[in-house]
Order: sequence, then structure tokens, then C-alpha cells
Amino acid sequence: MMAIRALVTGRVQGVFFRQSTRQAARRLGLVGWVRNLPNGTVEVWAQGADDGVESLLEWLWLGPPEALVTGVESHLVALDPTLQDFLVTR
Repeated sequence: MMAIRALVTGRVQGVFFRQSTRQAARRLGLVGWVRNLPNGTVEVWAQGADDGVESLLEWLWLGPPEALVTGVESHLVALDPTLQDFLVTR
């Protein structure tokens, strides 16, 4: 099990990035959350099986069709045992 926090830059707001990330994470069996930040980036917290988290990191570079990702910065974080689902937050 692993957990990551990622910041995604580029054209990632207003293109269904958060909803698409939630769908991808749920398909991979991950829990966590995704939210827009005031500076135009998207923040993602995801945890679960190592291969699932790594697959989500690869997906973040693509995003939904309308997105144009220019960067994904991520680092490992401590697991959060309270997470039960993957949510879109504000």
C-alpha cells in the first residue's frame, strides 16, 4: 500500500479533470480525493495498492481529452486510514 499527493499543472480546470480522476481512481480501487486549487492546478491525494497508484500517476499525465497537462509533481505521504472512497472536494 502507498499514498501520494500530486499537483497537476496545465489546462486542468474546467475540463472535467476532477470527475475523470475520480473515475480513474475508482476503477483502480484507490481511495482519496481530488480538488481544484486557486492557482489553477489540481491537487490529488490517492492511496491503495502500489500498482494502482502508479497507474493513476501515469493517467494524470493524460487526463481527460480536453485537458493539456504540462506537469505532474508527486511525492509519497503517510497513509490515511480514515479514507473510504475517492471524492471530488472543493
